[in-house]
Amino acid sequence: MEVIIRHAEKKDIKGIQELYCGESAYTGTLQLPFPSLAMWEKRLSDVPDDVYVFIAEIDGKVVGNLGFEIAKNARRKHVASFGMAVHDNHQNQGIGSKLLEKAMDLADNWLNLKRIELTVYTDNASAIAMYKKHGFEIEGEAKQFAFRNGEYVDTYYMARIKN
Repeated sequence: MEVIIRHAEKKDIKGIQELYCGESAYTGTLQLPFPSLAMWEKRLSDVPDDVYVFIAEIDGKVVGNLGFEIAKNARRKHVASFGMAVHDNHQNQGIGSKLLEKAMDLADNWLNLKRIELTVYTDNASAIAMYKKHGFEIEGEAKQFAFRNGEYVDTYYMARIKN
């Protein structure tokens, strides 16, 4: 199984929409169930210059997505944040790590970023383990951060600071 990581293109929009139809994608992120194709077309039709959208692809099928955004505030230009999801049928196969490695390479070797930050639900043990494997540390916890599946859930604030 060859995983190709590349910049998302217009032809990937339907695949990204299908990815976020998966239960683990919308329960593990701030996305809502049943995302429309129109919403994803709008979101990805005019991506700002300081936002990078990657996809993971296997045999021409989108199996992962990572959106990476540089902070807009002039005093935080050294910081980026990201969100990501992996297709339900491709969980725990290293796809998230491959996407994250590509984003970290861009941050470290091309954009000269110092800090990468994220939020992750406290009950997402596999994502937390992956982030820790890549040098991210828990910096804090936000109680009742989001509403998911009929209840409020907590998140960790995590960051990786390049030395």
